[in-house]
Amino acid sequence: MAGYGRGRRRAEESVKAAVRKWEAVREFALGLPEAVEEFPWGPEDCVVKVNKKIFVFLGGADGPQPLGISVKLRDETLHGHAMAAPGAEPTGYGLGRSGWVSVPLGEPGAPPAAVLCEWVEESYRTVALKRHVKELDERIASNG
Repeated sequence: MAGYGRGRRRAEESVKAAVRKWEAVREFALGLPEAVEEFPWGPEDCVVKVNKKIFVFLGGADGPQPLGISVKLRDETLHGHAMAAPGAEPTGYGLGRSGWVSVPLGEPGAPPAAVLCEWVEESYRTVALKRHVKELDERIASNG
């Protein structure tokens, strides 16, 4: 029975780590110029938009689905990197054909929050207006 307890603790730690990543990604996404959070399909379906366009699907930290994010990555290198993440797959509903990738956060070896945030930024840049991207670039330049 001791092994069962260790396995359960590991699973709980994995869930906590996934929640921390989810929270970091959400905070990062909402910090991008003119980003807004919406729940178009209910409280367990969080998305972040800019200019009325979704740039990251977050789902919900308290929902029945495993934690994960979906981002639009047009850059081939980033897209390939995301698709190589454990459990990653093209996003459903035909979005995968447009470069959307769904990445689970609780899988062993899942990308760290910093990498996920890079992908979110790239996804943001694909749907944001030029003025939003310019503001983001100016923020980055001023923060060194």
